[in-house]
Amino acid sequence: MIDCDVMMDHDDSSSHSESPSRAVANDRYVVVARRYRPQTFDELVGQQHVRKALANAIETNRVGHAYLFAGPRGTGKTTTARIFAKALNCATGPAISPCNQCDICVDISEGADVDVIEIDGASNNSVEEVRTLRENCTIRPARCRFKIYIIDEVHMLSKAAFNALLKTLEEPPQHVKFMFCTTDPDKLPITVLSRCQRFDLSPVDESKIFDRLKFILASENRQADDDAISILARRAYGSLRDSQSLLEQLLSFSSGNITVDDVHQLLGTTDSGKLLDFMESLASRDANSALKMLSEFWKIGVEPERLSEQILGIYRDLLSASVGCSAELMHYSQPAEFPRVQQVAEKFGKHTLLASLEIMQEMMRRVQATTKVRILVETAIVRLASLEELDRIEHWLNVLQSPAMKDFAKSDLLIAPAGVATQLVTTQKKMT
Repeated sequence: MIDCDVMMDHDDSSSHSESPSRAVANDRYVVVARRYRPQTFDELVGQQHVRKALANAIETNRVGHAYLFAGPRGTGKTTTARIFAKALNCATGPAISPCNQCDICVDISEGADVDVIEIDGASNNSVEEVRTLRENCTIRPARCRFKIYIIDEVHMLSKAAFNALLKTLEEPPQHVKFMFCTTDPDKLPITVLSRCQRFDLSPVDESKIFDRLKFILASENRQADDDAISILARRAYGSLRDSQSLLEQLLSFSSGNITVDDVHQLLGTTDSGKLLDFMESLASRDANSALKMLSEFWKIGVEPERLSEQILGIYRDLLSASVGCSAELMHYSQPAEFPRVQQVAEKFGKHTLLASLEIMQEMMRRVQATTKVRILVETAIVRLASLEELDRIEHWLNVLQSPAMKDFAKSDLLIAPAGVATQLVTTQKKMT
């Protein structure tokens, strides 16, 4: 039986089912991601459509026999399946909100109930395993209302295993429910997908991850700077579990107040303000200054791979600012830095930023195939600092293709007429 540490969170910091007293059981430490794992549908956050559909199914007695929960890692697929299993089998149910007090709810939460079987699809993917499952389906549950099979990473099952499961999946015994979890639903046969009710779990919003981390810190009697928590929320890329794993590391790394410097030191990254200084040197085509700043990054322990990701992210924010996006769409810089982001973006120009992003993406693809990452990064930085001002070139091309210039080119005049000359002079002044 597999204990999957996928978790979802809630936006109600007063939940009684998530007391910090669960941190220690029999002197055994339990990690944050498991200690603060949601126990009811009300505690799920960011998946309102899934919560509503499953709650309505229970309330209207329209519970299907097979469900598929798909989505990125750490978004709550297995946790949702567990809560659904508790809701169906709770001693006071079926109920939208399981009591979490009866023996059945407690055992399902701990992954120890004999009638709720969790299977790891990656290590139990043979046809023999599925045949055993089919045989066991005919046996009625020992004490629960339903016998529920939760198969994690179901896409890892072999083709023969899927074929062996089809008939049982289509017409299972009345006491059997299947709940499949996967990060790659496209790998499932269409014959399996057509037999399941599918729910796609989306990445969790950064603001909700931020609120959740604040709640955990308060429950742990720890303090952290808001900017530090924001970095963790962005770094998780929509995965609550990833954000809590990072927080777990920080709680061990720092004994006092968690600061932005602590986060950067742990992640091997650097401050976005210093990165904007770095980007200004690139915008000024000052390769010497850029390489000196790179050398300082290496000295303080910044990892080349992480720095490359940050530079790519800052370029993304600069490009967004160059086309008129607001501060809310800046993902890799702080909101207070937005005026400066706009200034640097204007200095670069949209077309130069697009070309710079292409160079960075090419460099990051090559990083996977070399051990000399620093040299690769430094070479890319020199290329970036040597880029022509593409927006200026485009502007000159527009001038040269203007109707007045075309007429001048067709004429036999050696000196441009006053109107054309004025346009050329005005353009040159703007560009300088």
